[in-house]
Amino acid sequence: MINDFKKFILRGNTVDLAVAVVVGAAFGAIVTALVKDVITPIIAAIGGTPNFSGLYVTLNGSKILYGDFLNAVISFLLIATVVFFFIVQPLNRLMAKAARNKTTPEASTRKCPECLSVIPKKATRCAFCTAKVTAVN
Repeated sequence: MINDFKKFILRGNTVDLAVAVVVGAAFGAIVTALVKDVITPIIAAIGGTPNFSGLYVTLNGSKILYGDFLNAVISFLLIATVVFFFIVQPLNRLMAKAARNKTTPEASTRKCPECLSVIPKKATRCAFCTAKVTAVN
């Protein structure tokens, strides 16, 4: 049972997923800091509010904190933009280039007209039925 667990943990996709989660969390922290420390103050300079997390509306004595939500929306949009322009677009271009460069190799075999067995293109006689065939270049 321990060996099976060890094989499961050390499989490539499990390790890749763990690395992706850790890197994703670190990237999320960077983007959150960027929004909180850079983007929000720039927007605040235009709009006049220095910190979105303190924004709220009072409705029937209840505070509705929409500032944190606004920071989360800005973070999501920044993450989506970075993923789209730095991961999705280059990957799409790479896949399109690979599809264009992919050429189908010319077949080196053909079917015998008599027995329909697969024979080399340059064969003059079928190895299966011994019928004479015309060589194809």
